[in-house]
Amino acid sequence: MKRCLLRPRARDDRRAEVLNYREVAGTAVAARLVTAMAKALEELSTNPGMGSPVLGQTLGVEGLRTWRLDGFPLTFWYFERDEHVDVVRLVGQRQDPGRLMDFDD
Repeated sequence: MKRCLLRPRARDDRRAEVLNYREVAGTAVAARLVTAMAKALEELSTNPGMGSPVLGQTLGVEGLRTWRLDGFPLTFWYFERDEHVDVVRLVGQRQDPGRLMDFDD
């Protein structure tokens, strides 16, 4: 099992999504989002290789993988490192991936 570490940009993304869902859909939906994010990170910590490498290959970013949250159109972007899972972004599936490459903190 590897610990998931969220970079500052990923933490900002997570905070913004929770606030947005709370404002638009209410606290119950925002709470479900928090649960889905925790579950996804737990799954990644257990098996980091399970995410899709397709986006990384498409963008030419070696090692970038993605993992979708259950029940929400959101995807964690991450790299598997020797000691941890390096979560770089939480991205909405309709967002333009090419404009979201600023995950180097």
